[in-house]
Amino acid sequence: MFDFDSRIERKGTSSVKFDSTLRRGRSPDTIPLWVADMDFAVPQCITDALTERIRHGVYGYTEIDESYFQAVYDWYASRFDYRPEFDWLTGTPGVVYAIAAAVRAFTCEGDSVLIQRPVYYPFSSVILKNNRKLINNALVYSPEGYKIDIDDFREKTVKNNVKLFILCSPHNPVSRVWSRAELGAMAEICLQNDVIIVSDEIHCDITFSPHTHTVFNTLSKDAAQRTVLCTSAGKTFNLAGLQVSNVFIENQELRREFRREIARTGYSLLNTMGLAATQAAYAKGAPWLDALLKYLKENYNLMSHALSEISGVSRLPLEGTYLQWIDFRYTGLSAKEVEERISKRAKLWLSEGKIFGSEGEGFQRINLAAPKQVIQQAADRLVEAFK
Repeated sequence: MFDFDSRIERKGTSSVKFDSTLRRGRSPDTIPLWVADMDFAVPQCITDALTERIRHGVYGYTEIDESYFQAVYDWYASRFDYRPEFDWLTGTPGVVYAIAAAVRAFTCEGDSVLIQRPVYYPFSSVILKNNRKLINNALVYSPEGYKIDIDDFREKTVKNNVKLFILCSPHNPVSRVWSRAELGAMAEICLQNDVIIVSDEIHCDITFSPHTHTVFNTLSKDAAQRTVLCTSAGKTFNLAGLQVSNVFIENQELRREFRREIARTGYSLLNTMGLAATQAAYAKGAPWLDALLKYLKENYNLMSHALSEISGVSRLPLEGTYLQWIDFRYTGLSAKEVEERISKRAKLWLSEGKIFGSEGEGFQRINLAAPKQVIQQAADRLVEAFK
């Protein structure tokens, strides 16, 4: 019913993933599996909505209206039992933009902001480039999946007078889907210490049974009052380039301060096409997503089987996201040598673990959201490169 097998040529489309290959010194036959967007066409319902909007011929300023909000509401109510209100919603051109705005809105220069590395590298960037103090509650590695050091979380929160906690849920790059108990333990510490939570839940729709995503705001009314909830259809439906995110802030004072910071940047209205695509995705895209999740799990199984043939390599369980986190530390090679084999011998472009923090040294992140034949080719190249 849905075609995920067709290879769509993305070269020559100003694609960050594909068209920067030669500029960054990579071989022209490199397979790029680094940037976290998908190589699949969007569902037809989105193409139809965009086509209809294009035919209208006028692309003026556009704002979020009730019909758009209803599509978002229905999605989150039915899939996560979260029922936001229209007034809580602020649109932004991306989740990273929203996180950076929250850092400026709710902290001052020199204030402490806590993250959990290895983690999506813009978290560190928006903290440091806004002259805040980065506090790291490092995740604890185990072959069964990363865990949270909750005692360290509490100690560092108190000792450093942390003002803001940026949560990645589900987690990129380690693919953990945090349990309700894990989220609740962190929420309790934040509430006890007056910490605001910015919850990046952009990957919330991409989880694999038996794991299910918990929207942070559903933990308790108190937790919801301290949370800036960042959501988007960008990862779910491959709409990253259309730059629309939905940020929910239930606390009126926090919402007011966040919107003041947005106004200070001079930003006000969202991308016209992004709004049309997001509304269509949430209104009609569920069957496509269900099929996508099955396909991604097959890709994960395919890659995992290949990795099992490489001595010293461990692959972690894929609980959520379409990003597989691979441990090369026990291959007998240095992180630099591993990267050389991957880039020069296998001619693959993955994400080096160290960009997610020093805790990621010796790991690699691979994007599994590509046609199965591409993943098979990448898997074969990895096996051959590490013989």
